[in-house]
Amino acid sequence: MTGFFSNLPGLHCRSFRFDLESARSILHAAYCFYFFLIHCYLLTHVHLHAEKVLSSMRQKRESMGMVFHSFLVLLFSLSMINPGLSQNLQKGQDLDARVKKFLNSRAGRWHDLNVPMSDGKLLYDLIIKGKYTRALEIGTSTGHSGIWIAWALSETGGKLITIEIDKERHKQALANFKEAGLSEYIDARLADAHELVKKLEGPFDFVFSDADKEWYKQYFVDVAPKLLVGGCFAAHNVSGRRGGYNGIREYAEYVTSLENFETTFNTSGAGVAISYKKSDH
Repeated sequence: MTGFFSNLPGLHCRSFRFDLESARSILHAAYCFYFFLIHCYLLTHVHLHAEKVLSSMRQKRESMGMVFHSFLVLLFSLSMINPGLSQNLQKGQDLDARVKKFLNSRAGRWHDLNVPMSDGKLLYDLIIKGKYTRALEIGTSTGHSGIWIAWALSETGGKLITIEIDKERHKQALANFKEAGLSEYIDARLADAHELVKKLEGPFDFVFSDADKEWYKQYFVDVAPKLLVGGCFAAHNVSGRRGGYNGIREYAEYVTSLENFETTFNTSGAGVAISYKKSDH
């Protein structure tokens, strides 16, 4: 029996071991080749994807370049069609520079019942934020607050009516408005606010009250019906409901009790009560 099996081809022990080892080598080589193909496929796929991404980025960059070029062409066309556009831009820049120079030259020298600079900046910001154009100031003094208000209105396209009862302060305010370059944005009136405020027709979207404190509530009562919804009534030297000048506490308690007004107090400077009109009633 042993002789029979030993004579069969392919069943010799050494030959059989050789065949197994050869098979293992072939399988290992095939396995390595298979992963090599996968690796090549992945590299090709990543390369193609990267090309697509780069192509998309190039297209976007070219598109942005075309948009920017079109924007420049549009600006140029507008300036050709309306030469006043560039002139208005230059005028605004010149005015800003002039107002800043004037305010810097007067820094720390404002007296005669004028507001501090921090409150002037607050008024400017309120008008710019609200895009107000119809402003009323009760109590001009020599014009510090009026300059900040009118400067903001020069940006929004509005105008200010400001009232002062003292002739000398009114005269000085006019000179200051002219020197600051803001006269065309201001209608300065020498009058008794007790009488004139009642007569003004309005409407207004921004009011700044900085006159006799005992009359604060009455000023508000007279102007509130003429204040547009969304408009702002700001009263100076009001830091809250307690203390202050005669009439301040009464005013603060009154405006905070109104359901159609929302009032907050800014205390960064001399104190400003800021009341926004939510509805007519």
